[in-house]
Amino acid sequence: MAKEGAEKAEETEQMIGKEGGREAAGGSGSPRPGDAKEMRAVLLAGFGGLSKLRVAKKVMPEPQEGELKIRVKACGLNFIDLMVRQGNIDNPPKTPLVPGFECSGIVEALGDNVMGFEIGDRVMAFVNYNAWAEVVCTPAEFVYKIPDDMSFSEAAAFPMNFVTAYMMLFEVANLREGMSVLVHSAGGGVGQAVAQLCSTIPSVTVFGTASSFKHEAIKDSVTHLFDRNADYVQEVKRISAEGVDIVLDCLCGENTGKGLSLLKPLGTYILYGSSNMVTGETKSFFSFAKSWWQVEKVNPIKLYEENKVIAGFSLLNLLFKQARGGLIKRIMDKLITLYNKKKIKPLVDSLWALEEVKEAMQRIHDRGNIGKLILDVEKAPTPLMANDSTETSEAGEEEEDHEGDNENKERMPFIQ
Repeated sequence: MAKEGAEKAEETEQMIGKEGGREAAGGSGSPRPGDAKEMRAVLLAGFGGLSKLRVAKKVMPEPQEGELKIRVKACGLNFIDLMVRQGNIDNPPKTPLVPGFECSGIVEALGDNVMGFEIGDRVMAFVNYNAWAEVVCTPAEFVYKIPDDMSFSEAAAFPMNFVTAYMMLFEVANLREGMSVLVHSAGGGVGQAVAQLCSTIPSVTVFGTASSFKHEAIKDSVTHLFDRNADYVQEVKRISAEGVDIVLDCLCGENTGKGLSLLKPLGTYILYGSSNMVTGETKSFFSFAKSWWQVEKVNPIKLYEENKVIAGFSLLNLLFKQARGGLIKRIMDKLITLYNKKKIKPLVDSLWALEEVKEAMQRIHDRGNIGKLILDVEKAPTPLMANDSTETSEAGEEEEDHEGDNENKERMPFIQ
């Protein structure tokens, strides 16, 4: 049984390699056997638990017109990656696939008609999947040069967290002097980015919720810090009877109603995640149903009467579905300026080898991180972790053969 599973997994990897080889040709004809270079990448064989992840060899991509080829140094690991692994997102792509949406590295090649970059440039980038690999190709509009004193690990922790935080605070909620903000998961990457950006505006009060074991490490980054399991609504109202101006909610479920109840008149509630739906290692219909059942039904008339605003924000949709790359580029320019002025700095929780991806994802699942987890492509794994992540487990062999699924896997759309 194990032997058959291993053979099946090998066939799947060979299939992916062939598809990647066609793309690597970039329209110049199919490569001859032995011509295609290989790279290491994290492969998600199918949606489910940690056993579906392992490191495999893939054909190295080559840049198409308007793209940059990047030799990856570090990759960002986000909660959305955990939800992708479980298949816990709308219209999930077909597997097998390489996860990951952001990375940093060195420009290795330029596609036709690429302006403003040179081979050897240090860059950070958004990638529409495929970031967790030694080499990626992505359109130049999603690539940004790294400041001289920013490390590759910091650069991989920068785009998703700080763009998300900035867009919500300043583009959606119009944060101004003297306002107040409630942010959940204050110890995470986005939570810490929110806290830092709020500190750039005078007299902004930040209320944060986080697991109690994180409080000592992050207590100086927020004004008022509460245990995530405590009755934070009453705590906030005790300090500010009117409530807050902005609520940033990555939890969803019952926290939606609580957040709306805390808004001052003209306040803005923004939903940008739904981590309450993730309870176990695999997708749970019960958790999904419970979370949505707890969401307070929004009555437009009530919003009108109470002068409240409810909004949603998805950076990946904005980039890859709604084509707002130009807007994100302007935001990145502002953020890099703030970094150069030493007003913001990405907080890196820990570095992990590609072969340690399972352990890294488990740390996110357990909400154990303070700041961002980074996959360091050049980091050597510990022997036990390397063996666990590269061998094919019994559960990891349950890969599906998608008959007729011969479409290119390298540039699958985030939204299908």
